[in-house]
Amino acid sequence: MIIITIIYQKSIKQHQVQPKKGILNKRDLKVIGMKEIDEMTDGLDFEMYLYRLFIALGYQGVYKTKSSRDFGADLVFTDREGIRNVVQAKRYAVDNLVGISAVQEVFSCMRYYKAKKAIVIASAKFTEPCETLAGINHVKLLDRSDLIKMIEDFRMDDIKAVRDRIEAEPRMILESWNEATTAVLHEIKKDYKAEKYVKELKT
Repeated sequence: MIIITIIYQKSIKQHQVQPKKGILNKRDLKVIGMKEIDEMTDGLDFEMYLYRLFIALGYQGVYKTKSSRDFGADLVFTDREGIRNVVQAKRYAVDNLVGISAVQEVFSCMRYYKAKKAIVIASAKFTEPCETLAGINHVKLLDRSDLIKMIEDFRMDDIKAVRDRIEAEPRMILESWNEATTAVLHEIKKDYKAEKYVKELKT
């Protein structure tokens, strides 16, 4: 009976999946490039990478938010001007574009985190509506090409270049705000079918 138990326990140990030492466990952050980011199993790995990167860049007040109920921010940091920023990390496949929900979430959580700026950092490109909404709300978008350049500069110890890219002013669309102060407000994306339906009900 004892022999059978020992053999059974050995069999279980052999079939147990041994924990793999992931790329994030490497002490040198410079070994992580786009290839490793693309191979990450989930968004949490990407968040942890950015968390470590922002600390390595020498930013103050850097912290990662809790994985659940983060209200739209994965990372918080204070830039060189002393302004608090919220960051949402999006690790998507190359051909999977990041949509407007990323902007909606990170913008809406700014007041909760007492931040004045919002950034979305993605391993893919952004959709056109996402870029438009970001431009109207002054949310900074850093896409795959930006991330690649940040990694390259970081590997060359050009910390200033990485910071400059992160802190650069976002693309701004000012027309909507200017129009909001005028006497006549134009209708935007009006649902004419709904209007017609309501009118028909009244007749």
